[in-house]
Amino acid sequence: MMLTVLTLLLWLLALILMAVTLLPMLGTKSGIIRMMDFPRLQIAFAAAAVLVMAAATPMPGRVLIPLAMLAVCGYQLWRILPYTILARTELRLAPNAEDAVRILSVNVLMENDRHADLAGIIADFDPHILLLMETDEAWVSALEPLLARYETVIREPRDDHYGMIFATRLQVDEARVMHLTVDETPSIFAQLNDPQGRCFRFVGLHPKPPLPGEGTEDRDAQILYAARFARKANVPLVATGDFNDVAWSDTSQTFKHVGRYLDPRIGRGLYASFDATKPYLRFPIDQFYVSREVAVVSLKRLSFFGSDHFPMAATVRFDANLAETLNEAPRQISDEEEALIKQSVDRTRDELGHVKLN
Repeated sequence: MMLTVLTLLLWLLALILMAVTLLPMLGTKSGIIRMMDFPRLQIAFAAAAVLVMAAATPMPGRVLIPLAMLAVCGYQLWRILPYTILARTELRLAPNAEDAVRILSVNVLMENDRHADLAGIIADFDPHILLLMETDEAWVSALEPLLARYETVIREPRDDHYGMIFATRLQVDEARVMHLTVDETPSIFAQLNDPQGRCFRFVGLHPKPPLPGEGTEDRDAQILYAARFARKANVPLVATGDFNDVAWSDTSQTFKHVGRYLDPRIGRGLYASFDATKPYLRFPIDQFYVSREVAVVSLKRLSFFGSDHFPMAATVRFDANLAETLNEAPRQISDEEEALIKQSVDRTRDELGHVKLN
């Protein structure tokens, strides 16, 4: 009886693991299916455990489950392989210098009341550019003394977990909140100058996550539309924020390809930023991308301060000559891809009406 129960349990687990591996391949916009993109490492570990248990259990067809789990484990690990030290990096790190720009991106968790802890992290890192997400009136008020140190501050407090603060001490040509979805989830678009007077663009994003019973069309459109922003200017660009999407998902990879970005995490590690409160359930959803003209000095995950996200800190230099010696060239976009991108961007622009990217 015990053997029968164990056999049924192993088959059930194997079928579930095969289903959550295969369903995301359908390319559907269903939120519950897109969520299966997130725990690829956890699925691989689960598949490995089922493989070992099935191999050690005398049962009919005992070879089938190990073979299936080997395929599941192999596929899941293949998807996250670029975000391990086994992969080749896309860029080499640059030495620090006086022209370096420090960028800090933090999802604060609206309900988190450890304002002083985050203020200490910000003071220690001393960023030139600060992007805070999920900020409500309480967070804005608590951080006002710190924000007063910055020459330019944009505050959009909200009580729906999509508030945003952007602050910088760099020279600003333009900085504004833009709403790239019908629900008016805010994004930050800015054109700034580094300490040497070199112009660059900054994009801060916090689209909505995939949810059961909802589609991801709006989130995907926002991410793609923001990626297109990089193609509209002949200046270096940095994009960061809580994308509510894992680095290896099709949407994130499309964003990276469309914007012709480089990812400093490739070949270096996951930099899993969420969930900071659950070590066994962490994913890299706080993203950081640069265009080829940007030299990356460092990328770090900073300490826990009560949020469900870790702060992400980056240091970059906008020295194009230096970046050319360190960075690989992004893959070119084909004519067919270009046509699909234009179609999607035009459709989003028509739906929003008021949004224009220069």
